[in-house]
Amino acid sequence: MGRSLDQWGDRTLPRQRKMPNATQLTSFLGFLPRTEVFMVSTTEKLIHYPMVIGEELVSSGSQDLIDPATGEVFATAAMGTTADVDRAVAAAKAAQPGWAALSYGERCAAMMKFADLLEAKSEELSHLESKNAGKALKLTINGDIPFSVDNIRYFASVVRRQEGAAAGEYVGGYTSLLRREPIGVVGAITPWNYPLMMAVWKIAPAIAAGNAIVLKPAPNTPTTTIEMAKIALEAGLPAGLINIVTGGVEVGEAICTHPDIGMISFTGSTRTGKRIAELASPMIKRVTLELGGKAPFVVFEDADIEAAAHGAVVGAYVNSGQDCTAATRMYVHESVFDAFLARFTELSKQVKVGDPFAEGTDIGPLSSQAQLNKVKGYVEEAKQQGLQVITCGDVPDKGFYFPPTIIVDPPQTANCVCEEIFGPVAVVKRFSTEEEAIALANDTPYGLAASCWTLNVQRAMRMAKALQAGTVWINDHLPIASEMPHGGFKQSGFGKDMSHYALEEYTIVKHVVFDITGDQRKGWHFTTFGEA
Repeated sequence: MGRSLDQWGDRTLPRQRKMPNATQLTSFLGFLPRTEVFMVSTTEKLIHYPMVIGEELVSSGSQDLIDPATGEVFATAAMGTTADVDRAVAAAKAAQPGWAALSYGERCAAMMKFADLLEAKSEELSHLESKNAGKALKLTINGDIPFSVDNIRYFASVVRRQEGAAAGEYVGGYTSLLRREPIGVVGAITPWNYPLMMAVWKIAPAIAAGNAIVLKPAPNTPTTTIEMAKIALEAGLPAGLINIVTGGVEVGEAICTHPDIGMISFTGSTRTGKRIAELASPMIKRVTLELGGKAPFVVFEDADIEAAAHGAVVGAYVNSGQDCTAATRMYVHESVFDAFLARFTELSKQVKVGDPFAEGTDIGPLSSQAQLNKVKGYVEEAKQQGLQVITCGDVPDKGFYFPPTIIVDPPQTANCVCEEIFGPVAVVKRFSTEEEAIALANDTPYGLAASCWTLNVQRAMRMAKALQAGTVWINDHLPIASEMPHGGFKQSGFGKDMSHYALEEYTIVKHVVFDITGDQRKGWHFTTFGEA
């Protein structure tokens, strides 16, 4: 998943805030009412996060939530069942017709109020996102949360000016016009790497188009998604419009197969995406999938090497590398390979890995012990194969941390080149010609994102065309915007998030035809009955 250009622009960024102390953090984590508090000891309590179904806060089962920075339990969350999915779908079905009946202006105003209230609580949400997902606070407070607010505002506004063919007489004697109708109830499943932002990417276009939604967040990072649904109710959005059902595979499969859900929108691994498509296909559900990535980062001999090295550090290590658009395969022209590698390594060693709330932290821990084990496995395999592995710095002993790591000139067939590692690990390989660079960059089953670094405008245009990816950056890597589409080629999925293209994903086009002649027998009727 991606980030917004606004993280580094001036449109939605809050000012940089001071890091919290322990007392402030405790206050932030309890900033909205909970249904229950579980006793751990005589002095310690765990906040419990319930599901949001209709207007009810539902605690069905319980699971521990782990702080990635410490490896310790910091809260609990409900664990839903198929029965909870049924309840959520029923609530969504009840809410959707009235919501869809609102004018575009009324829907827009309601969503704007929702966005305003989210923005008012952005600092608290930023801290909670960092606590649950292990993100550096400067990323959540200056990126994830403000971009989420911007995304809601964008869809609130764009629904008021939808695109399509003009009404007119495409057949003589008839006027045609197009309508875009909501699908009804949408099911969504979101990942753990950008919990709130990915939920917004589903919710905002879905409700703007007139749908209601039942969303399952990742089991280990549900907190901000739950809080967002509570804020939606507080903002006055109809109960049942946004329903959050937490849980595991049982809940996800129930959403995919529920007969009253007309569309599934999923962001996550390609493997899971294939399973979702399989589950949805018997009922011919609409499906959008934003899946894995293995983005190439191509540096030509005429590139600004300093700019490319800085872009590589940010592109490779954003969100601790847990980003499907991350720059993971760096192909560098042989004439500048050594210079680029030296500068990239030097900058990588300056990346500060540590407590997400500590002053100066650049990247925090990985999301879970399982993810840490996976990343370690790829790097250990590279070492066992005799590849040069550059480890850039130390990490804390406690928590799921992993240092920025560079693997130098592995074979194109190596697992570290072919498979999505999803950690702060980059491979750097050399090439000699533009044709070779294109072949190497496209030699992957994925096609979500890519970047090209060159000062030659003709080459940049050629590469933009040749690279098989849904987003191609020239002389940068990562920026996205609510107004522009995000989605992939090949096994990176299909369908679009963001932009008016996403709004179209959540609607069904209807062709309406008016007779404008008033004739009882039309001129063409003879083709089936009678004579001309």
